[in-house]
Amino acid sequence: MSAMPRRHMLCCTLALGAGLFTARIRPAQAITLADGLLNPCLGRMPSEWARHELVLAAFEGIDASRLWDMHAHLLGTGDSGSGCTVNPDLYSLWHPIEVLRRKIVMNAACVPRDSGSVDADYVARLHHLTQDFPEGAKWMLYAFAHAHSDQGRPRPDVSTIHVPNAYAAAVAQRHPERFAWVASVHPYAENALAQLQQARRDGAVALKWLPSAMNIDMRDARCRPLYDWLAATGMPLIVHCGEEMAAPGAGQEDYGTPLLARAPLASGVRVVMAHCASLGRAVDLDARSQPRVAAFDLFARLMKEQMSNGKPLLWGDISALFQANRRARIWRALLQRQDWHGRLLHGSDYPLPGVLPLYDLEALAAARLLADSAVAPLQALRRYNPLLFDFVLKRSLARGRQRLATDIFHTRPFFDRG
Repeated sequence: MSAMPRRHMLCCTLALGAGLFTARIRPAQAITLADGLLNPCLGRMPSEWARHELVLAAFEGIDASRLWDMHAHLLGTGDSGSGCTVNPDLYSLWHPIEVLRRKIVMNAACVPRDSGSVDADYVARLHHLTQDFPEGAKWMLYAFAHAHSDQGRPRPDVSTIHVPNAYAAAVAQRHPERFAWVASVHPYAENALAQLQQARRDGAVALKWLPSAMNIDMRDARCRPLYDWLAATGMPLIVHCGEEMAAPGAGQEDYGTPLLARAPLASGVRVVMAHCASLGRAVDLDARSQPRVAAFDLFARLMKEQMSNGKPLLWGDISALFQANRRARIWRALLQRQDWHGRLLHGSDYPLPGVLPLYDLEALAAARLLADSAVAPLQALRRYNPLLFDFVLKRSLARGRQRLATDIFHTRPFFDRG
């Protein structure tokens, strides 16, 4: 096989794997090999990188005690008794794309192929990466509920992953200096409200849903008791809208339209829309023909609606927004919409910053959002610490005088109300 066909096959295979994290995307939109193919999982970051001018500049004005990464995934196989599960398809030779996706995620998280415990190695690597941040910075680790049937029964057979609340709570309790945790409770479960209340007592700072994967229609009457309780306590609901391919689960794509979030918003719930619904297309419920339009535009519509309220309840998290599978117009919008900055929250979507081809720093530079001189240092930094890379990248983005506001990274006050 000649070099060109081999390279083409590699790129296509990688695009399939990378695309499964976030959307159905064309290879040219999704990947770059400039940073390499696999995460090298290097050890402790050299001290000179901790003092690099980009890193020092990134932390200027940042109060580390308020720096909470609000979007970090906790994953495991249950090999430690955690109760975590992974759908068998991700190990099946009959599902090679699913297998590829699992391997890419494990490489991003630096879990060795011969790991004695995936659960333990995943947490150990993440905790190791946090040590390059100042004392006080924390990461919010997500539990992940099973998909449920319309009748309220758990459906592990269609659930891509499952991370129990008890496990997320236990990891956060073992490392309280670095981790907080986010509960995941399916609203159709018979004891949903009791589960949520218990999670709050166990220290959960928010509730997370992925409606398309979990089979959650946010208009369903069974959600109302949870909405009323969330509104009364002030506990936020983090909801993923837009396309989702990392954990397709139940595959209910129409439940991913951002406009369905009007239901919790109308009940007075503080809602954080993950990734600002920045990927794919979703149903425009306001149009008579209900076409599929850019999900990000529907998020923008909701933000505008909320602006007219005396106390806006809708927020967005900026995790994954500067990956190569987002369009440049979205990159620019996040910097230009200064009126949004008071309602945006920092998150990394860990472990995705460790999937090297999902970022194209040269494209950000070509869009005049990143200095050319920052590309090589960021590429090098990423090989040691993808978490730090994600933070420094976002703090380095600029369009003229427009930057992401410092308070976007001061997320703790939004979640920590105890």
